[in-house]
Amino acid sequence: MPRMKGSLFSSEHVVQPAVEAGMTVENAKCIKYAVNGEMHARQGAMIAHRGNLQFERKGQGVGGMLKRAVTGEGLPLMAVRGQGEVWFAHEAQNCFIVEVEPGDRFTVNGRNVLCFDASLSYEIKTVKGSGIAGGGLFNSVFSGQGRLGLVCEGNPLVIPVSAQYPVYVDTDAVVGWTAHLQTSLHRSQSLGSMLRGGSGEAVQLMLQGEGFVVVRPSEATPQKAQQH
Repeated sequence: MPRMKGSLFSSEHVVQPAVEAGMTVENAKCIKYAVNGEMHARQGAMIAHRGNLQFERKGQGVGGMLKRAVTGEGLPLMAVRGQGEVWFAHEAQNCFIVEVEPGDRFTVNGRNVLCFDASLSYEIKTVKGSGIAGGGLFNSVFSGQGRLGLVCEGNPLVIPVSAQYPVYVDTDAVVGWTAHLQTSLHRSQSLGSMLRGGSGEAVQLMLQGEGFVVVRPSEATPQKAQQH
């Protein structure tokens, strides 16, 4: 292979062969998955691949509809099978990995799902107490054992939640939360204040219990929510 010079071809940017199967963070904006069997990803998130891989859309039939809904309306999944390497990204958003252990459950907003191990189970859940507020009505709950790749606009805040200190989050900014947290709607303004204009943050999702909530440093506008 011919040698190239310049900062673009430094070790910071040139990818190295995978040393083991599975998911790793390639850089702040990209996740690499060394496939040896099967994995699942958001359709349209693949930016490059090499090896003997097959990509199958998940969107037909009742089961496909379920898989489509788990990551939000208009965000179907695909299965990647075979042996090789594939890179995933979404709109240059920051990438992170959550390791789900047996007994764990991680609830996440579909717009933040990038890819995940086929060993993980997932189901659609209505967020208890969310009513019709914002993007937090339906989220996906991952369980089992494996890795879950997420994207987030900016660097997320991971806020500890305790029984003594519940956390209140904007429903358009929440990324996800760990098991054993209870959710409910909290209204921070009186009706009179809302009619007078208020602060614009009338309703938040309140989380109580013991765990963590992940929040992104931006809100999803209606236009952006449709794009994702």
